[in-house]
Amino acid sequence: MDSIAVIGAGQMGNGIAQVAACAGYNVVMVDIKQDYVDKGISTIERSLGKLVAKERMTQSDADAARARISTSIDRNDCSSVDLVVEAVPEIMDLKVSIFSELDQICKPECILASNTSSISISEIAKATSRPDKVIGMHFMNPVPIMKLVEIINGEATSDSTNASVVSAAAKMGKTALSCNDSPGFISNRILCPMLNEAILTLQEGVAEPEAIDGIMKLGMNHPIGPLALSDLIGLDTVLHIMNVLHKGLADDKYAPAPLLKAMVADGKLGRKSGEGFYKY
Repeated sequence: MDSIAVIGAGQMGNGIAQVAACAGYNVVMVDIKQDYVDKGISTIERSLGKLVAKERMTQSDADAARARISTSIDRNDCSSVDLVVEAVPEIMDLKVSIFSELDQICKPECILASNTSSISISEIAKATSRPDKVIGMHFMNPVPIMKLVEIINGEATSDSTNASVVSAAAKMGKTALSCNDSPGFISNRILCPMLNEAILTLQEGVAEPEAIDGIMKLGMNHPIGPLALSDLIGLDTVLHIMNVLHKGLADDKYAPAPLLKAMVADGKLGRKSGEGFYKY
């Protein structure tokens, strides 16, 4: 494996493209508009510049990594790569459409991976003629810093496909830990109910946001409090994952907090909208 395509140039996509290029892979970053890929490249260049400034990499290595990244607004440019990592919004129909298209474009031995945080890999795989080569590669945000890649095996994912993506993640400097397809996988099945519970405690007037976050940071040694983390992730994303858990596991303990639903309806999505549980 020496070439990777990343579908989506947003926060996750450009981070994945960066770490792949820094690991020596030739990368094509694809999105639907030139403005999107231009913004993604600018983010990568700023990130590489910060790493050089902090002496975590040399300027020559940063320049070499940047040179390994090309961009495109045509998915046909994925035709010769060894691995595709999809990093588009968490919309099932969109992902199914993209995987069906990639299945026609990519060479038969190409692995198709999704960076989804909650959508079923087995369901995505059904849109292709290669379900054994479809897998989840759930990178953590921010991608250049976080060490984990959660690898999700669908019902038909082969052992060789798993081994290939675990190896690729390791080459990118990540620790790859595998699980089987299930609503929310491991990370979000455990994390998001905790975030939801923090929102419920705020909704019920148990404490102010600063106290809730402070108790979890100081008492549980969390680097960031659950409400601030919800703002970082995006309240719409937290709500989406809670809905996936609630529906997929058919248990009301996963029902999203009314306050969470109300804030999303009001457009208070966290950092990306400028206001969530805190103002930015």
